[in-house]
Amino acid sequence: MKSMKQLSDHLSTRATELTRLRKSGTRVIGYAPGGYMPEELVYACGAVPVGLIRGGDPEPVAESAAYVPRFIDTFCRAQIGYRMLGEEPLYQMIDLLVVPVTDHNIKTIADCFNFFANANVFRFGVPHQKDDHAFDYYLAGLHALKDRLEEVTGNKIENGKLKEAIDSCNTMRSLLKKISLLRLSDQPPITGQQFVKLNHASFVADRTALIEALESIHQELKEKSSPSPKRPRLLLTGSTLAMGDYKVLEMAEEAGASTVIEEFAEGMRHYWENVQVGSDLVEALADRYFRRRMPPAWFRPSRERLDYLIGLARQFRVDGIIWYQLMYRSSYDIQSFYFEKMVRKELDVPLLKVESDYDVSERGPLRTRIETFVETLKVREGK
Repeated sequence: MKSMKQLSDHLSTRATELTRLRKSGTRVIGYAPGGYMPEELVYACGAVPVGLIRGGDPEPVAESAAYVPRFIDTFCRAQIGYRMLGEEPLYQMIDLLVVPVTDHNIKTIADCFNFFANANVFRFGVPHQKDDHAFDYYLAGLHALKDRLEEVTGNKIENGKLKEAIDSCNTMRSLLKKISLLRLSDQPPITGQQFVKLNHASFVADRTALIEALESIHQELKEKSSPSPKRPRLLLTGSTLAMGDYKVLEMAEEAGASTVIEEFAEGMRHYWENVQVGSDLVEALADRYFRRRMPPAWFRPSRERLDYLIGLARQFRVDGIIWYQLMYRSSYDIQSFYFEKMVRKELDVPLLKVESDYDVSERGPLRTRIETFVETLKVREGK
């Protein structure tokens, strides 16, 4: 599609554009993904947010061995490796790294950037349950983040600018959701890999250019016909799906399946909910990013996420589920054990669990397992 090509061209020059903006005085604020860092606060103080979401490459993981133990989550080791290798421009140009501390894996990113790379890092805590005390704690963290952003940029975050940023981010999320919901069709007009790449683009692209591209893409997809035969429909979920880590999507599509919905903690934007503007805009952000954000596997109780996944599987009428997680993310490893039993009882669809350490030797066995799984779905559904 023409609009996707234009967005891809924009992304290819984004690092150069950000370098120019920094020279003119604009601050670049990097952040660790996970769904708890409101970009609206960054935009409201005149800075540019950039999600550090790359993954899938073995070299950064190997590089991280000089700085952290092997039993840290693969994605988090990769983030450290990208910074230390110095080959990814976005990882080098940030003026501040914001890290919502959710567990020891994410905390390690902050510690290594701070200790080994002398980066400017701001941490704030994310509670593991959704009671009133936890909400107040998270809200206090957002106010502290607001103060730090004002200090780094020298710009005051005013309500008018924050409201404008909220409206813009709401528009972006709504467009991503509209595009994703097109996959409810029996013959989706967009592949899972194409949608995931749009989701990843939203962490890096200029917001105005992104919204224009998403509007055009949505219109093009609504008018697109899909004459291709029906394929087995997949829900893809797990711990992390990073920019560049597309092997599972590619292998499933090559085997003849269609990924129609995804749900991940890191590396993907949660676009399902928008900010509901009230009198206190920072509290409205906390409501959206904490209270109404679908919790990850380490949350208490974990049943909320599992019920949500069951609901997605029903809504998108999936024939099978692939649980893709990275090594040493134990909370997801444990949750998958319970989820498989729920799927068998409540959905009666097959589930395939696969694990990765971004190692090239994984690809052969992984392809065999996914191809076999998809063939099983075809036989089961008579496709």
